[in-house]
Amino acid sequence: MTHILKFLQSIRFRIALVFVLFLVFALESLGVFFVHQMEKQDLVAFQDQITLPQYVTNRVKIALTNSNKAAGDKEIEGLLAGFTNNNIENIQVIDKSGTIRGTLIAGQQERGQKTEDPNTLKALTDDPNFFNTRDVTSNNERQEIMTIPLETTKEGNNRELLGVIVVNASLKRLYENINKIMWLFIIAGLVALCSSILLAIFLSKTITQPIEIINKQTASIAAGDYSMINHIYGTDEVSQLAHSVNELSQRIEDSTETISAERNRLNSVLTHMADGVLLATRHGQVTIINQAASNFLEVDEGQALGKNVIDLLHLEGKKTVEDLLEDQTDFPVNFSRDGKNLIVQTYVSLIKRQSGLISGIVLVLHDITEQEKIDAERRMFVSNVSHELRTPLTSVRSYVDALADGAIDDKEVAKNFLSVVQGETQRMNRMINDLLELSRLDQGTMEVRTELVNLNSLFNFVLDRFDMILDNESLDEQVKNKKDYNIVRNITKEDVWVEVDPDKFTQVLDNLMNNAVKYSPDGGTITATLEKRKGQALISIKDQGLGIPKKDLENIFNRFFRVDESRSRIQGGSGLGLAISKEVVEKFGGRVWAESVEGKGSTFHIALDAVEDDLLEGDDWDA
Repeated sequence: MTHILKFLQSIRFRIALVFVLFLVFALESLGVFFVHQMEKQDLVAFQDQITLPQYVTNRVKIALTNSNKAAGDKEIEGLLAGFTNNNIENIQVIDKSGTIRGTLIAGQQERGQKTEDPNTLKALTDDPNFFNTRDVTSNNERQEIMTIPLETTKEGNNRELLGVIVVNASLKRLYENINKIMWLFIIAGLVALCSSILLAIFLSKTITQPIEIINKQTASIAAGDYSMINHIYGTDEVSQLAHSVNELSQRIEDSTETISAERNRLNSVLTHMADGVLLATRHGQVTIINQAASNFLEVDEGQALGKNVIDLLHLEGKKTVEDLLEDQTDFPVNFSRDGKNLIVQTYVSLIKRQSGLISGIVLVLHDITEQEKIDAERRMFVSNVSHELRTPLTSVRSYVDALADGAIDDKEVAKNFLSVVQGETQRMNRMINDLLELSRLDQGTMEVRTELVNLNSLFNFVLDRFDMILDNESLDEQVKNKKDYNIVRNITKEDVWVEVDPDKFTQVLDNLMNNAVKYSPDGGTITATLEKRKGQALISIKDQGLGIPKKDLENIFNRFFRVDESRSRIQGGSGLGLAISKEVVEKFGGRVWAESVEGKGSTFHIALDAVEDDLLEGDDWDA
């Protein structure tokens, strides 16, 4: 069934069908015209054959004018009886009153009866609408009926209608001859039709076979296969078309390879770009979006395509597509992702045709969040360093000016002033050392000597030292409030081994313990915890001090950040201790974070990868 439908839809069938239909139409038209002309001519000849001779009509006129009606009727009967014509079936003579005066054969209406034929009555009343000849069918037999008016001329050229003669002739023999000729014509037409079908199929095949080859070639080209070459030779139009398709295939192959290579390079560039790229029409509908842009906008490529670029960038009420077309100035866009603010700088460029018509817009999204953060931190760092250094320098200058103005002569005052100058100088020195250490950490030049350390022993050593310092009330010059501090140890009995630099990590623990004491001005319990959980060593130092506001928790490890400037200034310190601790812990592959409730104290946590026991049992673990 499929093959049949395919054949019926083919151009070969259409060409054959058109050829055959044209031939059928021509034959039918010719046949109809021929048969019609033959019928027309035969009917004219037949009418001539059934027309009564002039002598018969004249004698009938005389009989109708005979005053003796019976004699006239007898004369009419004699005339009709003596008339012989194989084509005529019946003749009726009807006078002007519509009375039948004589018939060739006895019919339904006998002599002396009134005629009922409407056409005859029209002729007797001299109605111009009567038919001289009529072609009628009677009992499935076609007849020709001829009505002949009988007129005489009187004085003054006036005509007088005496009656009519109605001749009934059978057309059977005439149409039998026409039918025979028509059947001969039909048989000849069928023979010609069959021959034309075969000829049409052959001719259409010679035309369509090269077209089918070209069609297969173009289908292969459309499918991406350019290897097929047609071998159609000649000088006709189809051969020229085949040659052109061969050249077209080669050119398309070359162009496709070039375009494919360019597309692959473009896709590779777009895919691996760190910046987002959006391509939109001049009406703002997105047509291309790369992975980076999808990540920025948190939308799938399928969802983004077709959407308006203003909606994607959430610029409703701020910018329109017309604004982008008129002003290509770059602008920042803020996005919120996972509770964090993402700042993306958007660069706009237009795609123009040679005519100058704008056909599209390119938007490049560059993430400047980290850059903005670094710039803000740099500005804050410079401001903080300037502020932190200016404070002790101002203090030193004030005391030096006082000494220069004469305070140096008072030994007791001079001694106190010099003590303050010395303290501020040491403070600046510690700050500069901390800055240098941070700089070395940033540049990766800090010398780190890691070794396998028993964290239980190291932590206990640090805590023992703080116990002794607190007992002697000499932790710091600022800590002389004689408050009661109690260090509670929750240290696991299981040995916990880590790979760190003991000196650097001791400095981290010192910083955290110092903060716990400094920011617990009312004394209280400091809980030091060490445990091993899921392959990690976890250290926690919890105090009952002032606590840290929730909004400041993520900033406390920033350089020079202080929760409360006035409070921190009283407690002393450079503001770099937590920043250094964070950098050192991360240097060892760990992390440090804080938890706090304002007014209820803070807890600082350190997580480091623990060295498993099976590694310590080897013979060369300390190699």
